[in-house]
Amino acid sequence: MAYHPRATPNFRNLVVRPMWITLRAALRTIPVIGPKLFSSGYHGKEAKMLDEKTANRIKDGDRESRFYAADRETSHFVKSPSRPVTVMYPYERLEDLEPWLFVPNNYNGRIGVVWETCTACKACVRACPNDCLHMESEVRVNVLDMPDASDENLGLSTVEFMEGGYLAQKREDFEDIENTFSLETAHESAPQQYDFAEIIDLSGNTASVRWQDTGKIESVDLEGMIPAEQDIVSGRIDLGRCMFCGLCMESCPFNSFFMTNEYDGMSGMTRNDLWMDASRTRVLPVVHKEAVDRELAKRADKERSKRERAAKKASKTKQQAGDKPENAEAEA
Repeated sequence: MAYHPRATPNFRNLVVRPMWITLRAALRTIPVIGPKLFSSGYHGKEAKMLDEKTANRIKDGDRESRFYAADRETSHFVKSPSRPVTVMYPYERLEDLEPWLFVPNNYNGRIGVVWETCTACKACVRACPNDCLHMESEVRVNVLDMPDASDENLGLSTVEFMEGGYLAQKREDFEDIENTFSLETAHESAPQQYDFAEIIDLSGNTASVRWQDTGKIESVDLEGMIPAEQDIVSGRIDLGRCMFCGLCMESCPFNSFFMTNEYDGMSGMTRNDLWMDASRTRVLPVVHKEAVDRELAKRADKERSKRERAAKKASKTKQQAGDKPENAEAEA
């Protein structure tokens, strides 16, 4: 079973992190100094209790007074060491108050799929007892195309640049997305780290492409570009039928499926709102980097062995082709 990084049973997650979170929560109650030095960035900020749409719906005119101090002070001037335990959901959320302290690490939230390692084998679809999983076709970068120039697994890609195919270019904020995006607090689709383009024409080391996000057509140098492919990936889910059993995660042989710790953002006013597209269930590879690295190493070894066998077969065929003329001359 694939563990979430925070759910891995090690000394850091079982001892160090819980102790530090508890200590920081206690230190934050120190008047004046505590909130400034030990705040998580959420505490001490005022939040409007009613949004404009809700206020208009219930015809509530007293909007200015409906503010709630997220740190639960008894006064704006004097901090109180005693805090009510009620979380004012949905204006407050557990992971905003103290990430990982209240949501159990082994909690089965909605599913999360790493597109880069998914092979569309449909093991998850067959394992689902409620038939709530479905496949979608998406443009993605294969895990074998992810290594950087310094990686030993570079050059083992099984995808080539071809007319009618796709290429990808890393965005300038590629690393910023990895460092700043938090699935547990964003409650939205993970941002794309690549700009994708359809290859219209190939000429040497130059390609004429049409970018998907802008529709702009331009010529680009293939140097530094990454081959991409439109492939079937898993992830479209009907949350109205899902019972969060985790069988899809356990059945995945490629470490592509995970149960996230996200509990929010999984409700709606209609049945259609309970459908989550693959883009909403996509998980950034950095979230499960160890699992992605294991899968990359496994596929890289398999590709090397495949190429070695192909090279031996080609060498043997060439040698046999060279021996035939000699045998013909000897018979003559």
